[in-house]
Amino acid sequence: MPYTELADDPEDSQHSAAERASAASRSTWVSVAVNIGLTATQIAVGIFAKSQGLVADGIHSLSDLVADFVVLFAGHHSRKDADEDHPYGHQRFETAASLVLGLLLLAVGVGMLWSAFRKLEAPETVQQVHSVALWVAAAALVAKESLFRYMLAVAKRVKSSMLVANAWHARSDAASSLVVGIGIIGNLAGYPILDPIAALIVGFMVAKMGWEFSWSAMHDLMDRAVDEQEVAAIRETLVQTPGVGGVHDVRTRKMGDMIVVDAHIEVDAALSVEAGHDIAVLARERVLQRHRVLNLMTHVDPWHRPDLDHAPPPPARQS
Repeated sequence: MPYTELADDPEDSQHSAAERASAASRSTWVSVAVNIGLTATQIAVGIFAKSQGLVADGIHSLSDLVADFVVLFAGHHSRKDADEDHPYGHQRFETAASLVLGLLLLAVGVGMLWSAFRKLEAPETVQQVHSVALWVAAAALVAKESLFRYMLAVAKRVKSSMLVANAWHARSDAASSLVVGIGIIGNLAGYPILDPIAALIVGFMVAKMGWEFSWSAMHDLMDRAVDEQEVAAIRETLVQTPGVGGVHDVRTRKMGDMIVVDAHIEVDAALSVEAGHDIAVLARERVLQRHRVLNLMTHVDPWHRPDLDHAPPPPARQS
């Protein structure tokens, strides 16, 4: 899944929420400009050149444009501060946006499949396309691949899963432009049926990616944990905190692109409550500084003594 792109660096202390939001807005507006031009050009030339594949690609670009505005909307709302109804903040607006993007892709893909199937049922209705469609498909391929690489670089730099989703949306359009270009070449070579076949392949690619994004976002909304590498990095930060003798039961759940963590830390049993509390505060500060953690809830356990909260229940007495 494309979301694994975020796992390159388990520590993230370089970018604030405001910097992430600014990068997301800037890259998304670049995508808006590109998609407006591509949508208008691909659909207009596709109709003129009688290329169903190019029209389908233009509709895909239009879905990208809608997706861009979904990202901008979610980015605006996810920056809101925590309130009484949302004590952990509004970061999951981004996860919801990823779910919407996935559902949008899925709907667009199914629509493309239906349109292509209807053409394939009546191959005699497929017309030869004009050569200008090939040039537009090639230009769209270059534009979308360049946009993908730019947006993915920004997404990895600021660790935004929503931007990763939108970047791969652009990559799916680049792949579809390649397929459409091949279909147009086949049509021009005397095999008209290849144009609707290209549209069919594009529809399948879009629907598949939409399903994957929707499924992943749904799991995030159900409090999916982050990957083991990131959990291990958080655990290591806790263990290295002065006064912490051990760490167990580290649990994580995603909150948009941030993480909420619960952890049990072990401190010397002879310390006062105040001293143990100070160690827990220090551990929390270190984790929040080094990782993309929104909040850390620590439970202090006595070190070198059994943790009764997690000890197995005593065996039942035999009557």
